[in-house]
Amino acid sequence: MTQITENLTALICSLLVLVTGAVVVLYTNETGFILHGWLMILFSAWAISSIVRLMNRSIEPKSLEYNDEVIKWGVLACLFWGILGFTIGDVLAWQLAFPDLNGDLPWTNFGRIRPIHTTSVVFGFAGNALMSTSFYVVQRTSRARLAGGQLGWLVMGGYNLFVLLAVTGYPLGITQGREYAEPEWYADLLLLIVWLGYFWIYMRTLARRSEPHIYVANWYYLAFIVVIAMLHVVNNLAIPFGLEYAKSYSAFSGVQDAMTQWWYGHNAVGFLLTAGFLGMVYYFLPKAANRPIYSYRMSIVGFWGITFLYLWVGSHHLHYTALPDWVQILGMTMSVILLVPSWASVFNAILTLNGAWDKVRTDPAIRFMMVAVLFYGLTTFEGSFMAIKQVNSLSHYTDWTIGHVHAGALGWVAFITFGTMYKMVPWIWNREGVYSIRLEAWHFWLALSGTFIYVGAMWNSGITQSLMWQTYDIEGNFLYSFMDSVKAMNGYYIARAIGGLLYLIGALIGAYNIYMTVQGPKKAPQPSNNLPVAAGE
Repeated sequence: MTQITENLTALICSLLVLVTGAVVVLYTNETGFILHGWLMILFSAWAISSIVRLMNRSIEPKSLEYNDEVIKWGVLACLFWGILGFTIGDVLAWQLAFPDLNGDLPWTNFGRIRPIHTTSVVFGFAGNALMSTSFYVVQRTSRARLAGGQLGWLVMGGYNLFVLLAVTGYPLGITQGREYAEPEWYADLLLLIVWLGYFWIYMRTLARRSEPHIYVANWYYLAFIVVIAMLHVVNNLAIPFGLEYAKSYSAFSGVQDAMTQWWYGHNAVGFLLTAGFLGMVYYFLPKAANRPIYSYRMSIVGFWGITFLYLWVGSHHLHYTALPDWVQILGMTMSVILLVPSWASVFNAILTLNGAWDKVRTDPAIRFMMVAVLFYGLTTFEGSFMAIKQVNSLSHYTDWTIGHVHAGALGWVAFITFGTMYKMVPWIWNREGVYSIRLEAWHFWLALSGTFIYVGAMWNSGITQSLMWQTYDIEGNFLYSFMDSVKAMNGYYIARAIGGLLYLIGALIGAYNIYMTVQGPKKAPQPSNNLPVAAGE
């Protein structure tokens, strides 16, 4: 596909978004929907003007340079949504400890702003981290410039428009009410178009590669892209109430709706928050440590094990419900088996550091990555353990699940992201290194301390909740009321909020460190033999 055709494709997609936004503004009376219509119009107007301006230029982009400009904006978006998500999360933690802090306003209560936290962190922070690092990795491992011309900008911009539509809609009550899938039908359609463009760019870049082998990190990134597309389409099948309304109704109901939701929900964890980040590990950890992967074969076996098994485990979220018992047992069994490929990745990453353990002591970025792998091992073991029905009867519906999720989110996803950013930012901005190693170390210790406090508080509160709910007197009556268990949680909730605050302070230090790195002087130009080649351009 020529550059002109690529730009025309991007222009047509932008026009579709413009028309959609205009229709929404003209035909709806809902305040939130009108706001979203104007956001779509503004985004598409910016995209169209940029594409037209670039199409009028006669100078072609240099084919022997990687396209890192779009990656830079992805890094900045990742940090922005991360800080927002961590801030909202800690506000929620203090609200749970002191409920009066919600201000008794509909826009600031827990139910409205909790999805802002999850969407900002899962889609804004983690999603932009995966998109930007995948664009970096596929170019370097293929030795080919990123395909798609201006389509890469449209994908990155359109994806962040989706996140913006989601988080601005929640305070106004625009939500499907589905876990990790709250955005309404029009935002879902936008994400589908963007995701297809993302997949096309990735495949086209691999197709034009000058390296004969497709490096294993690309396998994990592709699994993440393909499976998330499938999950998104099926789980968000819905019928809009009308084109002039933001509201829609799910195509599923009852137990089928619950199963579809948690097939989506757990596989979003499995492929967005696991497979994609394992791709990050398999490129950036060996690169940072300057060591080869311990076992390339083990990385391939782990890939196929995770890809096959994760698709079956979602039903362990629905133990002791109306879901057929055989489906619950199947999810439990696959969850336990899943520990094998998961821990294969853990040991592969740890053993990759053989001969480079001194760097764990001296380089905070590698320390972030190493601890991230340890948290991945912890949470995968814990997840398989909690999927067993007898254990699940103790853990489910309690804060233990919250502790488990945040051990993965804070300890695994965020730690590997921060470690990667501390390495990738100087590379793509052509800097000698990170602005301050000391600030990087402060970020690490604050984040680690905050994670331990948060997760430890939730483990203790969750087990306390479950034991109080299952304690009976001699006559078989509940010994504690539900409110007794709520009151018993207050100390743990304060501890959680303190842990979250430490994590937020660390993230702010990290964002400042990266900002100062970007603002620093460029390093002297050096010849490189790792450039994209002209073939296939």
